[in-house]
Amino acid sequence: MRIALIGYGKMGKAIEKIAIQQGHDIAITIQDSNELEQLSISNVDIAIEFTQPESAYANISHCISKGIPVISGTTGWLEKLAAIEEQCVQNNGTFLYASNFSIGVNLFFELNKWLANKMSSLDFQPSMKEIHHTEKKDSPSGTAITLAEGIMASHPSISEWINDESADHKKLGIVSERTPNVPGTHTVSYSSPLESIEITHTAHDRSVFAEGVVKVADWIHKKKGVYTMSEFINDN
Repeated sequence: MRIALIGYGKMGKAIEKIAIQQGHDIAITIQDSNELEQLSISNVDIAIEFTQPESAYANISHCISKGIPVISGTTGWLEKLAAIEEQCVQNNGTFLYASNFSIGVNLFFELNKWLANKMSSLDFQPSMKEIHHTEKKDSPSGTAITLAEGIMASHPSISEWINDESADHKKLGIVSERTPNVPGTHTVSYSSPLESIEITHTAHDRSVFAEGVVKVADWIHKKKGVYTMSEFINDN
């Protein structure tokens, strides 16, 4: 599999290491939007995009317009996600976005939705805390937002999330903490006057995300359409 890395920061380098270990070829690395013209379906099989929110839409759109399958883990740009998905369908392209490519986190998403559904009729107030490294620019994290959406979909009394621990019974409070050299921890809590329940996922090393990215790239690069991590998990 010939891979184009769009974004060559810590995550890009981690993906490169895992991909090469698994016998794949890093055909192109792109660190500036001016270099996107190098991309062609003749020289890459898939593009992996990990950049910044302000450039993600243009990067992904360019790949789709060139017929290049693309997966993205950039968070903070999702107001344009529907437009990208529509472009992908219109161009018979291939696209997958995920806020987190860890296999464990995606199993955690499924557990989170199950627990939210069970708790929806009980007297427990949900809350969330996420911890990431100090270089992470978006707050709350994309993973935290995905968890929040999973809770709101199953918990009709929660109408929105707020990035603050002070939340009423119709809002889900998310506390965001930034600590040096932390790959990521997410905790969903349910509390009543008499007891509490917590579920937590902790990443011990950034390579867990890179490994998931490479697995997803290998799974999707010959497919057509818009896919999700849930479909990947359930197909493996």
